Amino acid sequence: MSALQNTRDASSEVTFQINVLQTEDYPVDIYYLMDLSASLIDDLERIKDLGSTLSKEMAKLTSKFRLGFGSFVEKPVLPFIKITPADLKNPCHGVDQVCLPTFGYKHVLPLTSNTDEFNKIIAKQQVSANIDTAECGFDAIMQVAVCGDKIGWRNDSMRLLVFVSDGDSHFGMDSKISGIVIPNDGECHLDGNNEYSMSTHLEYPSLGQLMDKLVENNILLIFAVTENQKRNYENYAHFIPGATVGVLEEDSRNILELIVTAYKELRSEIELEVLGQTEDLHISFTAICPDGTVLPGQKQCSNVKAGDTVSFNVTVELPACLDDGPLRFHIKPVGFQDALEVHLDSLCSCACRSTRQPNSSHCGPGRGVLECGSCLCSPGYTGSRCECTEEDDRSGDCKADGAAETCSGQGECLCGRCACKASSFGRVYGPYCECNDFSCARYRGELCGGHGDCDCGVCVCRSGWTGEFCNCSSAVDGCLSGDGELCGGRGKCVCGRCVCSVPGASGEACERCPTCGDTCSSARTCVECHLQAEGSMEKCAEKCSASHVSVNSSIDCPEPPNIPMISLGVSLSVLCMGTILLVAWKLLVSVQDRKEVAKFEAERAKAKWQSDTNPLFRSSTSTFRNVTYKREGKRNVDIHSADGY
Repeated sequence: MSALQNTRDASSEVTFQINVLQTEDYPVDIYYLMDLSASLIDDLERIKDLGSTLSKEMAKLTSKFRLGFGSFVEKPVLPFIKITPADLKNPCHGVDQVCLPTFGYKHVLPLTSNTDEFNKIIAKQQVSANIDTAECGFDAIMQVAVCGDKIGWRNDSMRLLVFVSDGDSHFGMDSKISGIVIPNDGECHLDGNNEYSMSTHLEYPSLGQLMDKLVENNILLIFAVTENQKRNYENYAHFIPGATVGVLEEDSRNILELIVTAYKELRSEIELEVLGQTEDLHISFTAICPDGTVLPGQKQCSNVKAGDTVSFNVTVELPACLDDGPLRFHIKPVGFQDALEVHLDSLCSCACRSTRQPNSSHCGPGRGVLECGSCLCSPGYTGSRCECTEEDDRSGDCKADGAAETCSGQGECLCGRCACKASSFGRVYGPYCECNDFSCARYRGELCGGHGDCDCGVCVCRSGWTGEFCNCSSAVDGCLSGDGELCGGRGKCVCGRCVCSVPGASGEACERCPTCGDTCSSARTCVECHLQAEGSMEKCAEKCSASHVSVNSSIDCPEPPNIPMISLGVSLSVLCMGTILLVAWKLLVSVQDRKEVAKFEAERAKAKWQSDTNPLFRSSTSTFRNVTYKREGKRNVDIHSADGY
């Protein structure tokens, strides 16, 4: 790239184009980094054939696929684990299971195209355990990123690191509670057994350290985590270029789908990143996507297919001469190995001054001298081509009312008008360069919540969205109660949800309100106020603020009830009911009596008394036995008496 020419008084810029081709059959390396804490014991069974199935799916996308494996648990120190002899030997003994001793990170299988070997390795894995819910996942990611020789990353491959866990990860200074205070050095520390040897000596890496090492080594991170951890890892991924997050089922049954989907998404996007010394530069991008869409201020295109070429116009502006010599930086697509190296120098003086052109036609004919491609204007003239006069500058107005800076500090006053400077963040515009399309409110990191456009510092929401941040849906479907009324008439629909305004009202549609009473009762005071002659309209307006009531002042009185007829009707009704009940009772008694008489007659007819069973007959003989008379050879004497009847 040619050097940027620059004088001490004016800045210069150069625009060049970068073309990125999305190649076909690109080599892919996938390293599967798995949390082996005890909560993922069922996941091991699910992924025992992952190597074969993943290889078959990836074969549809690339013929150059390799797979590796590593695992992690936690730093084996207090207070992250228990250190009794029994717990150190088997941290799962309290639940009658056998686990491996707690370890930090193990590199188990270097990247290989032999997927059967991967399956065998998975079948041999055993879980371990720790006390807290967070794990040392960031320790493991750092080692995978910096130990390239042992992991086996290829120089020309797309490097994917699949991080699988159901827990959060420690980072930064979390290890200080265990007495570990030496910052992570970002170096490889795998011992002869391919285990992380500094787990108990170095702190967890910070998020910034991870980002630098992943970018430096061109590794794209795929977080495959459970639903309860999704929000945490989305926050982490926001700071790591190319990182994506997928929701993992509890037993990892959808891991294959997550990996393939994430790979396709990464391959369908091309995004540029800038590495190196760029603090003193203004760099802006314009993306030209394969479908012809031009995206000013953007350095990313989506929906890119294999064989497509994406172009980027890159504008580099040097505000002042470089005092410390040339600058060097790189521009590269995220996740790719290839990069464009840019060397930038400033030419603040050069030999071209010997070829000055007085009264050059390039400098507003007769208004200046052309020197080294720039106009040195004669007294009384200004502008890049001496097209303006000092009188134009004085008569023009380059300051907004009450503004302290010319052209809002974002432009130059030329010929009495503001010429806005370009910005790497977006477009600067307006009569006084007071507007831009990038300084609007953000919601969850997205400009105008991702649902609006920034217009001079104010979000203009797209259809279906409202609010200062364009983060509120204008749809009211979720605010309708069962009867179709908006928030049950007891609140307002805000951001697609009901905000109940009536005291005591609750529920998604404000449908519950034990203290509200019925609709008529709630509007009673409003109606009575309107019907009273002394009630003023202002007073009624206050009482009717929460009611939608239309009062008809005409009186419609019903006729009074006919008391004699009502009394006669009630009396006749009581008499009739009494008569009916009496007749019914009499019928039931008669039926019961007849049943009893019939039963008695039947039993009497069956009675045939014998003499020996006659209950009125009594025998005339009584027998008594002397129990004390026991003389041998003598018989007991029976005494009989004849009593007769």
